[in-house]
Amino acid sequence: MRQGRHAHRRRRLGLSLGGALTAGIAAGALCLPAPPALAATGPVSPTPVGGTPVLAPNGTTETIRQVADCNGTMYAVGSFTSITGWNGSARTTVTRDNIFSFSELAPFTLTSWAPVVNGEVNSIAFAGGNCADAYIGGQFTSVNGTAAANIAEIDTTAGNVVTGFGSHTGGGHVDTILPVDNGQHLLVGGTFTSINGDKGTNPYYASLDPGTGKDDGFLHLNISGHITFPNVKNNSTEVYNQQLSHGGTLVLVEGDYTSVGGLNRRQIFMIDVSGSAAALTGWTSPEFDGSDPNATLNPNDKYFNCGASHPFYVHAAAWSADDSEVYLADTGVKPILWNGTFPLVGLCDAAAAFPATQTQVFSDWIAYDGCDSLYSAAADSSAVYVAGHNRWFNNQNACNKEGPGAIPAPGLAGLTPGPSGGSLILNSAGTAGLYSRSRGHGADDMLLTTAGLWIASDNFGGGTSCGGQSGFAGLCFLPYTS
Repeated sequence: MRQGRHAHRRRRLGLSLGGALTAGIAAGALCLPAPPALAATGPVSPTPVGGTPVLAPNGTTETIRQVADCNGTMYAVGSFTSITGWNGSARTTVTRDNIFSFSELAPFTLTSWAPVVNGEVNSIAFAGGNCADAYIGGQFTSVNGTAAANIAEIDTTAGNVVTGFGSHTGGGHVDTILPVDNGQHLLVGGTFTSINGDKGTNPYYASLDPGTGKDDGFLHLNISGHITFPNVKNNSTEVYNQQLSHGGTLVLVEGDYTSVGGLNRRQIFMIDVSGSAAALTGWTSPEFDGSDPNATLNPNDKYFNCGASHPFYVHAAAWSADDSEVYLADTGVKPILWNGTFPLVGLCDAAAAFPATQTQVFSDWIAYDGCDSLYSAAADSSAVYVAGHNRWFNNQNACNKEGPGAIPAPGLAGLTPGPSGGSLILNSAGTAGLYSRSRGHGADDMLLTTAGLWIASDNFGGGTSCGGQSGFAGLCFLPYTS
């Protein structure tokens, strides 16, 4: 559950290059929509590199929601007002309105790029290797004084709106932007019901032409519905997050819905983007889609709904390095049908692995943290990285406290990958998980490059630690060492 039971509504980002799956973009490489295979095998070091930009302390909770890499420059977006980082030869604090950029190499020097975005930015994306312009989505009404409602293309020189691209959504905001097919299409998700003049054809999830911002017809999935069960909190249809496979042909999509392409889909679905139009695949599971509520196929099937306060609980996913497995990072507290008997059951507040086979599948493993939410995931060939406000792992025998056999793993954990994985990667003493960070509300995004793992988070409660070191409020970088 959320730390302190705060009612904070997380806006997990969409992924331009992947958050959960951008593994494999080489340092200095162009920001391509289909990441190449990982050169480094990992796992990453538990010790952060010093000098990264951070959220400046100002007495308020602020958040970096996504990071992206394009041609040697890192871009970060979220909800914040000032950033501390290297500016020339000195480390200084500068004003930044929900978006900034910096060098991907130490000392991670801040650039002068400072667009004034007057609201939260949830997602940033670059299409087809073009780093001269960025696509941003969120909950804002202007950029550098130019009207732009929740979506815009902006230049990376001054941050001005590119006027040829549509910049308006109706009925809701944008959560996620993902380029596919070498940047030929921008897949945009959120709560909107119209976008750039297209009214109602593809609500919540649309494919836009990267030149005009108009619906290009590549995506037409008729997404509808929202999670319902007795006493569930109010929720509405939303496409929240997405990840492109390393091969560039498949996309995982998380959100709040019950029907996709006329078929039963809940929490997460997979589409094929290799053809002339995106197509829904057969990949799904009774463990999260509710298609086997009596658990005739698998004991976990009847626990497909999590707590009433968390109707949408699969907030993030990651592809394995070879695209054969799908890893989930879940919130949810505990299943509504759970009778309180341990060990825990279902997918709530856990990490899990599923085969990526395009048919009905069942989990290969589920790793429980004991009822603490997870919000982001990333994977290389040596580890599955999951982050949130977790306190332990191996904690399937307790809820919201340390149970028998639990191992400390605050804020970040590395799990062994593959269909037989799910074990917590331990420190050299075997007394705790290898990784840690300040828990805060959680970590909204993780980005793997061949240089290492970037973790985007918040400064809730004044927490700034990463790997046991202070001074990393909102952003931490764990490098590959071999």
